[in-house]
Amino acid sequence: MQITNFKDLYIAELQEMRRLEGELGEAFVRMADVASNPTLKSVLRDQGERSLAQEQRLWSMLCRHDANPPVHTDRTMQALVGEAERMLAMVKGNDLRDAAMIVSAQKIGHFQIAAYGTTAALAGQLDLREEQRLLHQSLEEEKGADEALTQLAKGEVNHDAVAA
Repeated sequence: MQITNFKDLYIAELQEMRRLEGELGEAFVRMADVASNPTLKSVLRDQGERSLAQEQRLWSMLCRHDANPPVHTDRTMQALVGEAERMLAMVKGNDLRDAAMIVSAQKIGHFQIAAYGTTAALAGQLDLREEQRLLHQSLEEEKGADEALTQLAKGEVNHDAVAA
């Protein structure tokens, strides 16, 4: 896809994000399967489900624009997901692995927060208010997930990892 105008830029971002959410849905499920802390398992499964719902939300936006599937994947997100998977293999001990999963999930989530915020701003510039609202909804969901992970890390998981 050649990007020749502002709307093309917006569509390209939506396409990347849609592909990203599909990959993240699967990655979070794999992480949940490895997690030992029951609350962390639940949070990661919820993130996986949320990613799939966000993917559908993005798909509906792309359909409104008759946009083709994305032609490439964001390399930054590929690196973050790859690093999370490498971390799972490297870290020994359930409690420490749970703490490392939170670190990885938050890195991914922070990238998503930046992506949704930026894309919502693009939608606003294009006066696509409904799409901007939907992107802000996803942005707030990601911020909520980040806060839940922070609370879980501070209140339980990190303490267990330090004690192990």
